[in-house]
Amino acid sequence: MAAQTRALVAARWLADAVKSNRVGPNLRILDASWYLPKLKRNPRAEFEKTHIPGASFFDIDECCDKNSKFDHMLPTKGEFADYVGNLGIGNNTHVVVYDASDFGSFAAPRVWWMFRVFGHNSVSVLDGGFKNWLKEGHAVTEQYSKPERAEFKASFDKSWVKIYEDVLNNIKTNAFQVVDARANGRFRGVEPEPRENIEPGHIPGSINMPFPSFLDSTSGLERPVEELKKLFQQAGVDMQKPFWVTCGSGVTACHIALAAHLCGHPGVCLYDGAWAEWFIKAAPEHVISEGKGKQP
Repeated sequence: MAAQTRALVAARWLADAVKSNRVGPNLRILDASWYLPKLKRNPRAEFEKTHIPGASFFDIDECCDKNSKFDHMLPTKGEFADYVGNLGIGNNTHVVVYDASDFGSFAAPRVWWMFRVFGHNSVSVLDGGFKNWLKEGHAVTEQYSKPERAEFKASFDKSWVKIYEDVLNNIKTNAFQVVDARANGRFRGVEPEPRENIEPGHIPGSINMPFPSFLDSTSGLERPVEELKKLFQQAGVDMQKPFWVTCGSGVTACHIALAAHLCGHPGVCLYDGAWAEWFIKAAPEHVISEGKGKQP
């Protein structure tokens, strides 16, 4: 399999590419770090201090639908094309995405998924992220030179994106499995949501697979495919049947999509509004919780 079609690339491979000056119009590196506000981390400021040589910063709160009241909803294909074109990415560019999360990756799979939904398959997540990059002792820099703008033409696979009404209808039909990447306490309704005025709980019939379970807790590396398959099996997800993914705001859900892709199931659909939208719009009986749930 050609390097540019792999969903994951190793730090050593990327370090060799950096050393041999392959970063340019054919290979772009993106730091897609993003954190929940409670962590009080400023990803752009961290990027300016230290990043992988040749990387540019991808801001999911900038490359989004600015008219939506929900966080970082998908932009239009034109907005996406303009944003990534400004980062020097064309249709023939291999894009490698990472973030600096303590987990190994947090937001990078979201950007990987965004490229794919906008028709660009030549995109990879850096396995283990910046955490593993540092652990392996690869070069970092504070220097940044803005890439020359490139022309990017985007398409949009609408079938990959689910809206509130799709998920509501699925409660009646049970045509699709819905898998939620949030922490188990939030899913069950016993630990708080990070967003104000949103109570924890889950969509009726959904399955919980907290995103850190896909990663090795020490290295941050993705677990081997056989382990990933076992995780899906243990959670009760039938990988022969289609499923949709969700989380708090559409970011960590993409870890499930990436894991499924690695297991040979590409094209997993995302409920982009996720729990933040569901809690606001859903009837109280559609908020399943061991806590206080949603009051009528």
